[in-house]
Amino acid sequence: MLEVIGIGLDGKAGLSENVKQLIENATILVGSDRHLSYFPTHPAKKIILGNFLEAIEILKQNLLENIVILVTGDPLFFGLGRLLLEKFHSEQLRFHPHLTSVQLAFNRIKISWQDAKLISVHGRNIDELMPFLQQGVEKIAILTDDNNNPSAIARFYQELDLPTHYDIWVCENLGDLNEKVTCFAAKETDKLASLSNKDFAALNIVILLRQEKEQLVNLDNLPLFGLPDSAFLSFGDRPGLMTKREIRLIVLGELALTSQQIIWDIGAGTGSVSIEIARLCPTSKIYAVEKTAMGINLIEKNCQIFQVNNVIPVSGTAPDAVNKLPNPNRIFIGGSGGNLSIILDICQEKLQADGVLVLALATLENLNESLVWLSSCNWNYRLLQVQISRSVSIGKMTRFSPLNPVTIVTATR
Repeated sequence: MLEVIGIGLDGKAGLSENVKQLIENATILVGSDRHLSYFPTHPAKKIILGNFLEAIEILKQNLLENIVILVTGDPLFFGLGRLLLEKFHSEQLRFHPHLTSVQLAFNRIKISWQDAKLISVHGRNIDELMPFLQQGVEKIAILTDDNNNPSAIARFYQELDLPTHYDIWVCENLGDLNEKVTCFAAKETDKLASLSNKDFAALNIVILLRQEKEQLVNLDNLPLFGLPDSAFLSFGDRPGLMTKREIRLIVLGELALTSQQIIWDIGAGTGSVSIEIARLCPTSKIYAVEKTAMGINLIEKNCQIFQVNNVIPVSGTAPDAVNKLPNPNRIFIGGSGGNLSIILDICQEKLQADGVLVLALATLENLNESLVWLSSCNWNYRLLQVQISRSVSIGKMTRFSPLNPVTIVTATR
């Protein structure tokens, strides 16, 4: 039987009496330099875990010995246990888990963690973190390494320019006398991103906690247009559900805006396009049509944040919600709720003679439906297929992360 024993930074003191007895009876003791240093006078033969595969071959040749393998925390939680189960029969292994760094970290910051998402970027690609951030997961625990360290994680998060804000906790040397737990509030992400790997203990874990209430927009530093995605409040369960900044810039150009216009934004979502237009054209009126109560609430809050008063939220589903609105000079359709052709019918009826219609379409089916409609109604149109990638840091390297491709249709009578 191979006894696989989890151990913490408190060393021998943190072990139960039964586990201590197993270690005392060992004739072969296996572990890292740190693990073996907890037992400097142990008479057993000691094998340092450098090359795992070489160490496993040595163990296979000594299975009649009393073998104890020391690992960090829980051996079956991103640990050596999985590899051991691939190389030995399960009947040959017995696991004795210790507290994991994730358990310790959440208990130190006093947050329940049964609903947390756990990910390891230790020796892995930091890209594995991206889906959790894009989904706006409330609690994320990240096992780090020298390359994917706390500052690298902060830079990666910043470069994604997401509308979800996180407080970032860095927990170092958990269970040791010199453990350190530091919180970098969402507004302090720049500070964390500027640090180097030397500023952290080698043994650390990062906890991301979604921050719900504080809004971080500094109006004095905003550009005239092309607002960052992260400046907007968004849907808690779908933070990526908004027209991205780069697409908004193109849409604004395609709309060919002038002053004192009536503009419909159909499927307004968080109101990001409406607010961009409102800031550029303060004498225009923008009707932001959104079918969900949460969306209407977000539009109202975002209007307050950006201090615009010429956006009128309209609750309801197009086309019914737009029947009584003033005839528009410009229409932007960012979402149709499956009613695209019907919405286009009302647009043809209401859009003023010299008006412009712009659609941002993410699916081939909606693109085909819109082209069939435009052709059958003898509209002029042009297509712009937009495939954009943003640069993100991967350790000390940089690569491109693609956004979903969008086809922009600009149409006139």
